Amino acid sequence: MKQLISKRTIDKLSKLKATQILSHFHSKSSIPTSSIPPSTSWTKCRFFQIHNTPIPKFVSWSGKRFIHTDTATDTAEEIVSETEDDATMNDFLSRFVWIMRGKLMEVYPDFEKQTIDEMLLVIVAKVVSELEKGGFDQIDGSKSSSPSQDDDFSHDLWKTVWEVSNVVLEDMEKAKRKDKMKNFLQAEQVKEMCRFAGEVGIRGDMLREYRFKWAREKMEESEFYHSLERFKEEEQQGTEYGIGVVEHQSRAEDPKLVALPKRRGKINYKIYGLDLSDSKWSQVADKIHEAEKIICPQEPKKIDGKCKIITEKLLSSQEQDDYSPLIAEWVQLLQPSRVDWINLLDRLNNRNPSLYLKIAEHVLGEESFQTNIRDYSKLVDAHARDNRREDAERIIRKMSENGIVPDILTSTIMVHMYSKAGDLDRAKAAFESLRTQGFLPDMGVYNSMILAYVNAGDPKKGESLMKEMEVRDIKPSKKIYMALLRSFSQHGDANGAHRIATTMQFSGFQPTLESCMLLVEAFGKAGDPDQARQNFDYMIKLGHKPDDRCTATMIAAYEKNNLLDKALNLLIELEKDGFEPGVATYSVLVDWLSKMQLIDEAEQLLDKIAEQGEAPPFKVHISLCDMYARANVEKKALQALGVLEAKQEQLEPEDFERIIWSLIAGGFVQDAQKFQGLMEARGFTVSEQLQVTLMASQTFLRRRPSVR
Repeated sequence: MKQLISKRTIDKLSKLKATQILSHFHSKSSIPTSSIPPSTSWTKCRFFQIHNTPIPKFVSWSGKRFIHTDTATDTAEEIVSETEDDATMNDFLSRFVWIMRGKLMEVYPDFEKQTIDEMLLVIVAKVVSELEKGGFDQIDGSKSSSPSQDDDFSHDLWKTVWEVSNVVLEDMEKAKRKDKMKNFLQAEQVKEMCRFAGEVGIRGDMLREYRFKWAREKMEESEFYHSLERFKEEEQQGTEYGIGVVEHQSRAEDPKLVALPKRRGKINYKIYGLDLSDSKWSQVADKIHEAEKIICPQEPKKIDGKCKIITEKLLSSQEQDDYSPLIAEWVQLLQPSRVDWINLLDRLNNRNPSLYLKIAEHVLGEESFQTNIRDYSKLVDAHARDNRREDAERIIRKMSENGIVPDILTSTIMVHMYSKAGDLDRAKAAFESLRTQGFLPDMGVYNSMILAYVNAGDPKKGESLMKEMEVRDIKPSKKIYMALLRSFSQHGDANGAHRIATTMQFSGFQPTLESCMLLVEAFGKAGDPDQARQNFDYMIKLGHKPDDRCTATMIAAYEKNNLLDKALNLLIELEKDGFEPGVATYSVLVDWLSKMQLIDEAEQLLDKIAEQGEAPPFKVHISLCDMYARANVEKKALQALGVLEAKQEQLEPEDFERIIWSLIAGGFVQDAQKFQGLMEARGFTVSEQLQVTLMASQTFLRRRPSVR
């Protein structure tokens, strides 16, 4: 078969397109059949039309894919061996014969194997001879002749032959790509990516899929670059050919003058239906150019030489150093733009944040920095976060001096800063400036202002802001509700506490042990123990088990109205359910018994507090001082008084007055006067009635000696 087919023939075959071959055969006219001699064994064959052509005998394959032919003496003398040069030829021939044999056996199932082999030999010999003639390279749609002049094969047979040839070529191409794929699977880059994928935890089928994907991408990339090189070579060849043609035509023909038509009207540029000749597109281009400056900002200048030394000195400066000369020299050397300033400030912030704030404030006055309102707001925010209120106010004053009105961000920062510092007046001013400028406060600003009112002891104004939030469909947080409820409770405003609790429940926040306890405290301080008990029972009904603090709150509500029997009944009921009084409950009972001057019973409760391993709370010492001073137990009274004097910063105005009243009642006038001075030193005002009583006690009451 090596004599019948060559590598050049296979290359020609590979260039043929399946569509070209099929269109050629479809364009053929029907070929007249010729009779086959009856002596031959092919009397039933409709594929072959043989004109007295001697058919060589075909030796049996014995299961091999190589064709053995006889010479004129009908003996097999030559065997085709696969070498590197004819590997492609053998591959094509093997695949073609294998597929063609199956098709012949389907059409002629009754033929013997030797007959099929002889038919295959004739087909292969004829196909090879036609390909070596190069006849099929000249086929076009206008020709209606058969592949050869002698018309040995029928139209159907030729069609089948070329269909099989195309299938073989496709299989060979797939096999070739499969071999290339194997090489790329073992490429170093693919292996490296697989190792990395394994390190990050990719295993099993996913890793296998990724490996094939990466190898396929590398193969496609390689094929793409090979196609570019091939296209470049073809273009160069075409250019050389084209130059020769142009030169030949220029010698053969006379040059002709060609002129373009004159343009009339405006040039219209249309891309995807947009008329870009309109003047508005120039404005769009300008806006795009401005946006590019923001998206792709200018790079800072390269710092080297002496300027680099000055920069390092600036970065290593301390807060107490005078950095103004260094900055002036740095500006003179670098001639910085805003990008250069920002680069320097970023480096300062990373190395020395405290120095960064000082130099950033100095840079605000530099003309080349092109200061804007955001630069001021950044510094104000930085100082406010670190509770440097004076520094933040200094930056705000600089803004006003330069004619810059605080924007919404700066005003918001001011509200947060002043509300956190407890400066309600300035917080209100910053809040009103937001409204004056037409800005709507956000939830954070509302929260800060409400907490500022709560800390200032004015929860009603905080409640009005909360209602304003609800009108704007801004849902207050649970923290805001609890802060308002706690403030109303501490001030004994039962109605306000009840409103907040109801609104809180309608907003979707269910009553908790803390909220129920605050309601009990509010009604207790308001002098309504029955309503306090009702809320206490409602809390138990909701499933909240009262703790020591909650029980102490309810006992304090009974104490305010001196309902000792109800308080004792409550304790008995709770103890039946497993409740054990704690320090908070005992402290309220001690205070109650001290007012009733039941010293022994109060001291028994003090022992129970000590049994729990805790020191008596600070409020208990106020009760003890009141009890012992009124009972003229001088030693214990002065002992409790010493504890109160050591922790006088924890005393409230009502605590001072209770202590002074008890000292006057016990005859400790000097101590009473001393605590009056401490009260005034704290900024509290002594009530007029207490002042009159204290002045009268100096004249009419006997003076008790003081240990002070």
